[in-house]
Amino acid sequence: MNFREATDVEAVGEGQWRGELAEDWDIVGNTNGGYMQAISARASSMAVEGRDPVSATGHFTRPGHTGPVEIETEVIRHGRRFSVVRARMIQDDSVILETLGTYRLPPSEASEILLSDIDPPDIPSPNRCIPLTAAPDASFPPPLMNQIDLRLTPDLAETFMGGATGKALVEGWFNLKDNEKLDPFALILTCDSFPPTAFAANFPVGWTPTLELTVHIRNPRATGWLKCQFRSHFITGGFIEEDGLIWDEGGRLVAQSRQLSLVSTSPS
Repeated sequence: MNFREATDVEAVGEGQWRGELAEDWDIVGNTNGGYMQAISARASSMAVEGRDPVSATGHFTRPGHTGPVEIETEVIRHGRRFSVVRARMIQDDSVILETLGTYRLPPSEASEILLSDIDPPDIPSPNRCIPLTAAPDASFPPPLMNQIDLRLTPDLAETFMGGATGKALVEGWFNLKDNEKLDPFALILTCDSFPPTAFAANFPVGWTPTLELTVHIRNPRATGWLKCQFRSHFITGGFIEEDGLIWDEGGRLVAQSRQLSLVSTSPS
């Protein structure tokens, strides 16, 4: 099942949608949050005549799991250029995700760049980076890795084989399987597909569940491999923030993200 099929939703009533959290899009049994948010954003987009997401913020209230979900959408504003939609994803009679997003008509052409003072990271090409594939026991790397093509830089790959870089920094490449075309919803998934930055630091870290994820879509028409960088500066008070920057092969910034997660400094 490709990404488009795995995020499909169908209308079942006014502002009511039905979808499915597909099998093996998970991390240790819990469905990946970015994948869940992509489904919610697709339903929200359909609620406003297929407009593209500009900004999508999700608050995760409990883990999701493989199986059917319902999405309730409420159009807060449907203007000439922008729409705002609130959505609730429900599974087993409980809300598992609340999202609020801004949507727009697809741009007719790329916008002019007025300021760009951060360059894409200088990392090895995708064919020189290390693909992550799911572990046979569904532990780490998680089953999600078999649904996407994610490649870590060689030094970072060594980190996840028992070392540590000492920096809360993760870099690598993302693409969908079998050359499936990227869409704005795949960019939301991209921002939550890489291992947590805390795993690269030099202290023991356990489970890091996401509390909130915000994704800004800067260019919805990304092409080719996506060059990704995720960085954290503070791990304090039981929380870690993670800032993401996503470029396409042409060096265009296509998405940004900020994620807030719980973090434990003892192994799970």
